Amino acid sequence: MRKEKIEPELIEHSGQGRVKIELLPANKSISVPPGVSVFDAASWNGIAIDSTCGGHGTCKKCKVKITEGRVPISRLDIRAFSEKELNEGWRLACVSRAVEDLKIEVPPLSTRPKAATVGVGRQVILRPSIQKRFLKLSEPTLEDQRTDLQRILDEINDIEIKTDISVLRKIPKLLRESKFEITAVISDEKLIDVEIGDTTSKIYAIAYDLGTTTVVATLMDLTTGTPVSVKSMLNKQQPFGADVISRISATMLDKNSLEKLSQLAKDTLIELTEQVILDSKIDRNYIYEIAIAGNATMIQLVLNIDPEPIGVAPFITVSNNFPELKASDFGVVINENAKAYVFPSFGAYVGGDIVSGVLASGIDRDKRIRLFIDVGTNCEMVITDGDHILATAAPAGPAFEAASIKCGMRAAEGAIEVVKIKENDLFIQTIGEVEPVGICGSGLVDAVAELARVGIIDKTGKFVEENSYIGNHAKLFKKIVTTSSGEKIFVLHGSNEDPLVYLSQRDVRELQFAKASIATGWSLLIEELKINSGEIQQVLLAGSFGSYLSPSSAINIGLVPKLPVLRIVSAGNVAGEGAKMVLLSSNERKGVQALLEQVKYIELSDRTDFNDKFVINLAFPN
Repeated sequence: MRKEKIEPELIEHSGQGRVKIELLPANKSISVPPGVSVFDAASWNGIAIDSTCGGHGTCKKCKVKITEGRVPISRLDIRAFSEKELNEGWRLACVSRAVEDLKIEVPPLSTRPKAATVGVGRQVILRPSIQKRFLKLSEPTLEDQRTDLQRILDEINDIEIKTDISVLRKIPKLLRESKFEITAVISDEKLIDVEIGDTTSKIYAIAYDLGTTTVVATLMDLTTGTPVSVKSMLNKQQPFGADVISRISATMLDKNSLEKLSQLAKDTLIELTEQVILDSKIDRNYIYEIAIAGNATMIQLVLNIDPEPIGVAPFITVSNNFPELKASDFGVVINENAKAYVFPSFGAYVGGDIVSGVLASGIDRDKRIRLFIDVGTNCEMVITDGDHILATAAPAGPAFEAASIKCGMRAAEGAIEVVKIKENDLFIQTIGEVEPVGICGSGLVDAVAELARVGIIDKTGKFVEENSYIGNHAKLFKKIVTTSSGEKIFVLHGSNEDPLVYLSQRDVRELQFAKASIATGWSLLIEELKINSGEIQQVLLAGSFGSYLSPSSAINIGLVPKLPVLRIVSAGNVAGEGAKMVLLSSNERKGVQALLEQVKYIELSDRTDFNDKFVINLAFPN
């Protein structure tokens, strides 16, 4: 009866800025867009929270305690906790939205789960392709002269086991050293290793998101379905260009570049592997599988396959699916027989990273009209009306990576990541809360969106003249300076005489080109489905950039459809999430193959109406 005294509270947020979350006892501090669930924020950063219901609040296992800050009470919280517990700050992480800075205590996992929640509320039953069997074998005698291998196979009588010579070489000595008590390591139906004693609790794998700009590695405990360590770094191929076209061009101009690019990609994977192993203190020989999600160009480059046909019409990949590969094919040094699962692709510019992201988003699993956008140098989009799934890609250029921006920089310490205008004051926030040294992609979008919102930038993208301005923010014109070359800039940090970080007219144009390309892509997709943008029930912003993009700013510049801000959801690194899913459950790999048959790829390069729509979408919404 006490629970009825507490009413659920409305969850609202502006969609602007960042909220900081400190997770205890891990002492990990993270920054996410407002509206992200506590569960997702923790999961994306390698902090395990128990859950088996797919984020629907029904298993009531994802309990966390809010020690600082406020999280509105949901109807599901009222059912899960007593009035006393609610007043103490207990909430269900999967339905708790971070709308202000928080400090949160995350209880340790109490039991070994049978399922894990990953991706965008996807529940995955733990059925990895890797399994272990502890065997107590009878020792051979003159009466029992079965071979060593047969002795093992007779104990695993529910699977038709295959093996290879590397395992056979280990068996004779290892059996006798272990007194015939061993653990057999099985991948699908293949015996890939034998180990002394009972090692059934030690089964690990690594999920990689092999991005053009950023590469992420997540070490997974396959017995619990939880991340053990997450590390990321810039792709070492960066000197060859910021986008895939530059890297394809490099291989066309210099015959030695392909091998160099391949090795640089491998070096990136190798370094990240060493980092997660060092961080977790896990024996590398207990890591038995890797999964890699990457675009078609990145996968062909890392495997030393010529990508030139991807870069020229009619844009052909060597294969949508790859044969069975080993981790060693990618330079990764773990268990010598560790396999590698590589996500297949939809097409040359909608690759395995998007297949992985679509799997993680569950976009094929409900009847809602949903739009998935992976924002980057090449922007991939997938839409469903519940019956059909369409995919396409549009070249957005390097603006979101801030590569073509005058004061642009990557999302590193000192980068302006949030810009707000309140009354006549400009507020900026930097990564690391230090002195600004540049502006990253999310800060660029915020700055342009805010200046357009208050009318200082007009719908064509031009800085307006002060004498023609009609609005309430005239004082901000003091920050507009005309350079010696005649270009107008808006000073974000520093003085007019010495502008240290600023937004130029050309920067605005770069962003316009990028957002127009994306808007044209999704507008053509909704035309194909014969729906209007207002019918879209959810927009998922994915990728290392999209996930940190302010939903309200994305709406204000027209990058996404004009919808209520709560329909715009930060989806996180869904490519990496999908890679985790196929490691946790072999059934998810069947889901990947099903997606290839369900999704229809729409090529934009031959659309006669693309350019006309692109020009229209250059304008900022009124």
